[in-house]
Amino acid sequence: MGIFKNNKTSLPDFWRQYIGSFKEKPTTDVDQLTFVVLDTETTGFDYKQDRILSIGALKLRNNNMAINESLEVYVDQEYYNAETAEIHGILKKGKMKKVSEEEALEILLLYLGNAVIVAHHAQFDINMLNKALNRHQLPKLMNQVLDTSHLYKKTLLKSNLLEKKEHYTLDELAEKFDISKADRHTAMGDAYITSIIFLKVLSKLKDKREIDLKYLLK
Repeated sequence: MGIFKNNKTSLPDFWRQYIGSFKEKPTTDVDQLTFVVLDTETTGFDYKQDRILSIGALKLRNNNMAINESLEVYVDQEYYNAETAEIHGILKKGKMKKVSEEEALEILLLYLGNAVIVAHHAQFDINMLNKALNRHQLPKLMNQVLDTSHLYKKTLLKSNLLEKKEHYTLDELAEKFDISKADRHTAMGDAYITSIIFLKVLSKLKDKREIDLKYLLK
């Protein structure tokens, strides 16, 4: 696949199908947009060394969660860190069906299309996915990205008495919104928690003002 980097016409069909979904000018109306809330479980936090072990994703449209369109993919990786298995519970020789990294990327890209990606501390997941794409001589993700940690701060009142934290963990926001953490540290479980947080944050923001995608991206 090394030829893909220098020859755009040789990019695989699934990538061309993916970028084809961006041809139409997207709406900025949040009630008309499709959001894909995703999470990755990885072998660690090193972008160069570590690898994606699973991807969980859910689609949101018009404030509704499309549970029947959820995506959960486990990835077969040569590199594995047994220490992090205590967190995510994914065993190197576990019984769940696994696909190759390239196949996982294909599945994800066709699932994403031109949807707006939502994730908690999104930069980590996006960087891990872009590193995986690069390993297969593919360009970076083209989707616009929203971070629920950043969006949550938009709901807070401006006050000298209230100091906003730079980052809010997923656990903190789950507790603030009284969301069960039963499936925490699984890609699908974290995507589900993030989806509920996102919907609740959207509701709070709509109560304060009219919002569109441009406002959310600021």
